[in-house]
Amino acid sequence: MFALRPFTLSILAGFVALSTGCALTPTASTQITYENTIRHLIEKQCFECHGSKAPVMSEFKKDEKGYEAKDIGPRMDTYEHLIVMINGSDTGAIMRRLDDGTHTKNGKPGNMYKNLGSNDTQRAANLSLFKSWIGSWNLKRAKEMNDEERKSILIPRN
Repeated sequence: MFALRPFTLSILAGFVALSTGCALTPTASTQITYENTIRHLIEKQCFECHGSKAPVMSEFKKDEKGYEAKDIGPRMDTYEHLIVMINGSDTGAIMRRLDDGTHTKNGKPGNMYKNLGSNDTQRAANLSLFKSWIGSWNLKRAKEMNDEERKSILIPRN
């Protein structure tokens, strides 16, 4: 019978992790940033409706209903476009839309939570990455936030 040595098993496990895409997920000791994690996640899960062909937020706001009818949301293809929905003119929009229902009054998830993955495990893992990256997870709008709450939002780029 063929037996694998421990060293061979660890190399095999490393190859499997690389081939399944787990290498993009930072380890517990690595800080989650836009560049090392979030950008890849958004490209994979959100670009169909929020890619480079989507309107910037100011343009989207002019015809929200029209864009939504076409399943097009505001542009999120760069760090600058994304942070508008976290701590900019549309503060908290990402958190409200991606929340799993834990922070809502009615317990219902945000309208984009379902797009975080193809199953509950993937959605929970990807939501956890967003929460770690953002730091302060609250669903408030810009006018509802105080300075301390704004300062607790992390969103590191690199």
